[in-house]
Amino acid sequence: MSVFDDLRNGIPYDIRDPEYLREAHGEMKRCRNLCWRINSTNPDDREAIITLERELFGGLPEGTFITPPFQVDIGCCFKLGKNVFVNHGLTAMSIGTITIEDGVMLGPEVGLFTVNHEPRNIRVIMTKEIHIKRNAWIGARVNILPGVTIGENAIIGTGSTVTHDVPDGCVAVGVPAKIIKEV
Repeated sequence: MSVFDDLRNGIPYDIRDPEYLREAHGEMKRCRNLCWRINSTNPDDREAIITLERELFGGLPEGTFITPPFQVDIGCCFKLGKNVFVNHGLTAMSIGTITIEDGVMLGPEVGLFTVNHEPRNIRVIMTKEIHIKRNAWIGARVNILPGVTIGENAIIGTGSTVTHDVPDGCVAVGVPAKIIKEV
C-alpha cells in the first residue's frame, strides 16, 4: 500500500513522516518539473504540450487538453476522462485523488483542493477525493474543496466555492455555493 492509497482511504499523515517525504515529495518534484516544462513550452506547440501532459498524468485520453499555465502537484492521483477541457490557470492539489469524467469543462483559474490540515496539529494532513462527473461545467475561478462530488451535467457559477456535493443537473453559485436551480 502506498502513501497515496492510505490518504485516499482516510488515513492521516504527518508530513514529516519519512515514507510520506520519500513518496509524496518525490511525486511532487516530478510533477513540479513537468509543469514547469509544460508552462515554459511555446503555447502554439500543442503537440509538445500534449506529449508532456501524457508524461505528467501517465497518459492523456482522446480529446483531453489542459491549457498552460497550470500547476498539478500529484499527477499520479489525477484521473482524466475523454474530451475534458481545462482552461489556463488550474491549481490542483490532488494528493487525495481528483477524478474528472468525460466531457467536463473547467474555466480559467479553477482550484481543486483535496487536502487539508488537522487543526490541532497542522503538520498532519487529511485528504478526501474530488469527483467531477460527466459533462459538468465549472466556471472561472471556482474553488472545489476536499470530498466534493459535482454531479453529471451540473454547472458551477463563476467565483463559487463548493463545500458540499452538487447533484446531477443542478446549478450552484456563491460562497459557499448553493443550488439555485436545475438545468
